Amino acid sequence: MQLQSLYHIAQTFANTATMPVLFLGHGSPMNAIEENEFVTGFRKMGKALPKPQAILCISAHWETKGTFVTAMEQPRTIHDFGGFPKELFAVQYPAPGSPGLARITQEIITQTPVGLDEQWGLDHGAWSVIKHLYPAADVPVIQMSIDYTQGPAYHYELGRQLATLRNKGVLIVGSGNMVHNLRMVAWDKLDTPGFGYDWALEAREKMNAAILNGNHHTLINFKQQGRAFDLAIPSPEHYLPLLYTLGLQQKGEAISLFNDRALGGSLTMTSVKIG
Repeated sequence: MQLQSLYHIAQTFANTATMPVLFLGHGSPMNAIEENEFVTGFRKMGKALPKPQAILCISAHWETKGTFVTAMEQPRTIHDFGGFPKELFAVQYPAPGSPGLARITQEIITQTPVGLDEQWGLDHGAWSVIKHLYPAADVPVIQMSIDYTQGPAYHYELGRQLATLRNKGVLIVGSGNMVHNLRMVAWDKLDTPGFGYDWALEAREKMNAAILNGNHHTLINFKQQGRAFDLAIPSPEHYLPLLYTLGLQQKGEAISLFNDRALGGSLTMTSVKIG
């Protein structure tokens, strides 16, 4: 890398106050275009946050063998879903990328090699919620993939390695859903506020308590927490972004919940703010 490029990166990502960290329950892609309480919650959070220099998003919808970060100047808006209205497919979120942040991320992670990706872009786990935080699309965004070959403790520790970025003006966002069982959704109850099956409400209550009490061990070892957790997390990809977020919590740092509602019986939209 040329010295001029290194200087530019250093200037762009100069030291800042410690940025907050978010986990966002992103729910349906329709949240990108609908008006509802969850979208309102995202917008309120966006207004409350200090504006970042850039965003690093770990989305449930980019799973890879190995770890990668997007490194293109202009990431494409990926419509990685089907069966939705044409209006949703027309949405573009033209936020710039940040090759500089991608290289910094690659350098600070020592746990595993990190590849620079020029193909992916922004999937709906990223853009459908970030567009409500920063509707002007004026904050650079990169994504980091989830290595599907690794266990939960690995992802928690990898999240911890991103801590330096919080003091470089980078907002780190995990995007998924803590309780996410699409096969058991009560489609006829989607408009019933807060409707959740008993097991979903039990898992939500236990997850929330562990988050607020700093009991990360329980959340990392989610496979040992019984039937409610088994039903809530039938596959881990929507849950793992939470572990990246929790790995970034500093000792004694404030943590709070928002959008904390069950949806359709077998989903929760619970979101987390650290800092």
